[in-house]
Amino acid sequence: MAGLSPSCYCLLFLFLLGNAGAESLEKATPEQIHLSYPGEPGCMTVTWTTWVPAASEVQFGMQAGGTLALQAQGTSSLFVDGGILKRKLYMHRVTLRRLLPGAHYVYRCGSAQGWSRRFRFRMLQPGPNWSPRLAVFGDMGADNPQALPRLRRETQQGMYDVVLHVGDFAYNMDQDNARVGDTFMRLIEPVAASVPYMTCPGNHEERYNFSNYRARFSMPGDTEGLWYSWDLGPAHIISFSTEVYFFLHYGRHLIQKQFRWLERDLQKANENRASRPWIITMGHRPMYCSNADLDDCTRHESIVRKGLSGGRYGLEDLFYKYGVDLQLWAHEHSYERLWPIYDYQVYNGSRESPYTNPRGPIHIITGSAGCEEMLTPFAPFPRPWSALRVKEYGFTRLHILNGTHLHLQQVSDDQDGKIVDDVWLVRPRQGRRTYL
Repeated sequence: MAGLSPSCYCLLFLFLLGNAGAESLEKATPEQIHLSYPGEPGCMTVTWTTWVPAASEVQFGMQAGGTLALQAQGTSSLFVDGGILKRKLYMHRVTLRRLLPGAHYVYRCGSAQGWSRRFRFRMLQPGPNWSPRLAVFGDMGADNPQALPRLRRETQQGMYDVVLHVGDFAYNMDQDNARVGDTFMRLIEPVAASVPYMTCPGNHEERYNFSNYRARFSMPGDTEGLWYSWDLGPAHIISFSTEVYFFLHYGRHLIQKQFRWLERDLQKANENRASRPWIITMGHRPMYCSNADLDDCTRHESIVRKGLSGGRYGLEDLFYKYGVDLQLWAHEHSYERLWPIYDYQVYNGSRESPYTNPRGPIHIITGSAGCEEMLTPFAPFPRPWSALRVKEYGFTRLHILNGTHLHLQQVSDDQDGKIVDDVWLVRPRQGRRTYL
């Protein structure tokens, strides 16, 4: 067989070199792009993933088809998944600053090695005098994310300012050497690249000490998203980890550390009620539920509610002491609204208007966004403190109208977006609050 001519070798070399260059560019092209609010007015953080080291830059502007005249640089960090392949992902973070309140921005992220497509977001308003609209849910997987198409459409229609994902992502982000996490982050990109996607950890994030969760999301504070708080309109929102009570091999000290932080934060928020009257918490595992399973919330002395043995670090008394208004939970793959409750006693505002001036906090369990584990059944008979139970896929809308009125709706995806729960929480303006 005759040998190849020098010109053929040259062409082959150029072909292989071109393929290698294209592959390198592809690995440096950003994916899994998502936004988060860092807690500073006028700021927004953009986070994304590449497969090779690359610069971290966001180009942005205010004209959809125009030049992106503004630039911001950030940092990247290597994340090595704990699976057997030890896959390497490069996580990029850039915080945009001095953004105009309520302004619409267009942005792309990446580097000279590769750029994302353009995305759009609207900057949050500063201060308490506006009416944020939120989508709230937990327990959404890469398989069977039933509510995601509707969430995507409604987000693109501008219906939401923020998304709260109350734990349990992808099922699980560490699975298949973190490829399931990659798939999930790509799936949520049309939502998460358009509005701040704010999170808290759930039990399905536990593997390798929550490493996928901590690496992939960029929440305010210095705990890698395990617990933090931020202000949104007339509300102070606190995100925390129920999981510190269950995975004690990562350190029992985390329970005490989080509890002390929560108490300081709640005390400060309670003193700031004149400016931000609502205090809202989000944590994954509920204190109460009426589902037909053996989860912690079905136990009378649930760990999240009562704490460790001897009643140490229980959250119900703490939240009651500082007058938390609304507690958002997930974990159960269903929707349940409770009457105002403390220690299994119902404290309605009145018989006619139970959620007007309630004498206890409101609990909402919203974990039916859809995952491979399907929906969770309820026990045959509702408990006296359970106001409404819905075993359908869906998510919750939360409209913080002003300092006195807060509106909750449950959207059923099974019924093509029908509103299956609709309730107002009403409180007159006042200063520091406690139910004691």
